[in-house]
Amino acid sequence: MQQLTAHYHAHVYFEPDQLTTARQLYKQLAADFPVQLGRIFTFPVGPHPKPMYQVSFTAKCFASLVPWLLHNRQGLDVLIHGVSGDDLLDHTELLMWLGNSHELDLSVL
Repeated sequence: MQQLTAHYHAHVYFEPDQLTTARQLYKQLAADFPVQLGRIFTFPVGPHPKPMYQVSFTAKCFASLVPWLLHNRQGLDVLIHGVSGDDLLDHTELLMWLGNSHELDLSVL
């Protein structure tokens, strides 16, 4: 049995015409949860095929943050994955999607 991860990332994806919505969600996350928010990328970066930003959070926050995102993502797609130290594993096995899934560019991991 694999050990549970202590940290997680959520990647909030958006289309260019959803940038205002994405920024509103970003601000609400910062105000309501003990998270670390990454830069808002308006272009694909790393394995991510769409504009996005990263939300880092602990396992302690998982049970409150993930259901909140499920209900408040405002049509944005969200990738949630564990942070195990193995980026390929994190982005292929230790993940879940809220909304639509997207094909990641695993060649960069």
